[in-house]
Amino acid sequence: MLLSALDRLFAPAPGAALGWLKGARVAHRGLHGETVVENSPAAFAAAAAHGLAIECDVQLTSDGEAVVFHDFTLERLTAEAGLVLDRSAAELAQIRYRASAETIPTLAQFLAQVGGRVPLLIEVKSQADWDWARLCAAVARGLAGYVGPAAVMSFDPRVGSWFAAHAPQVVRGLVASEEHSRGWWGDLRRHWALWRSRAQFLAYDVRDLPSRFAAAQRARGLPVATWTVRDPALFPVASANADALIAEGSIIA
Repeated sequence: MLLSALDRLFAPAPGAALGWLKGARVAHRGLHGETVVENSPAAFAAAAAHGLAIECDVQLTSDGEAVVFHDFTLERLTAEAGLVLDRSAAELAQIRYRASAETIPTLAQFLAQVGGRVPLLIEVKSQADWDWARLCAAVARGLAGYVGPAAVMSFDPRVGSWFAAHAPQVVRGLVASEEHSRGWWGDLRRHWALWRSRAQFLAYDVRDLPSRFAAAQRARGLPVATWTVRDPALFPVASANADALIAEGSIIA
């Protein structure tokens, strides 16, 4: 099978290097809830205290740093508006969340806080016309001296490709969903993204499980995490079809 051979060539299974991912329970954006904001220091502290792995999101600042924040804009979680990319790391450090006195942490602050206690999955946010490579470089700088299990992942296969070329010691994954790309054409696009990203694991949309594509990659040794498991009804299918659960709410608590 040509596609299977190309999968093995461009995205070989990582072997024991990702043993920490198998069986992991990962707190999506930290252990957050009504009184704890997502991707905040309090959410990360709560997750680490419970021994949970942590998934977080990173964005690029105007001065080329990486900050931990999910949205491309500020208004959902803060009283400010506009693009994260238009603010410097110092400016963002002064912006409080609506529901907390905490402010937006840098990746460096996040890594220092966790300090290798629990595994990390760092999603690198990207858009087609943004300087994604500059963000990759900022993340690589942050992880260069980090001691502890950590990996980067992204929907954008260019991110994995960048790390494979410039920081191959960093474990890299491909985030995937079949929501808008089904059928044979969708499968082909996923293979192409896998090859381009040089991914060592997949983070797969739980709504698409079971998936023929994800199952084939898992069968040949590529770990599969699944996101975001919020509904208890999805727990059995997630557990049966993935090696790690990225979850929140009652599932992770």
